[in-house]
Amino acid sequence: MAAAIRAEGGQRARAKLQSISITGGLLQLPVELSTGDFVEIAFHTRTGAVHGMAEMLQPLRKFQSACLQPFRFVALGDEDHRKLRMALDTALDRSFLDPVSDQLKTPPGL
Repeated sequence: MAAAIRAEGGQRARAKLQSISITGGLLQLPVELSTGDFVEIAFHTRTGAVHGMAEMLQPLRKFQSACLQPFRFVALGDEDHRKLRMALDTALDRSFLDPVSDQLKTPPGL
């Protein structure tokens, strides 16, 4: 999923959202951002666009043309939080449905 990033100095970057949770996520970026930088992040979900402020964390991996860098949300409006939560709930619901029979699957360990 594509994400748009705007750093404190106004620099913009395109990123690929590798994973997302209600508290943050993991971005694939063309160049790493400084650990501790605050950025604006925006991405689209099935429930609508989500905009928030995030703090960049220590990069996990660096490649020649990209890096994987986690972030944590530091500010998310009520409506953005609702859209993100709904998108995550929908994705979780789908992961428990068997696509062939539409029957609910029991999660491992239950």
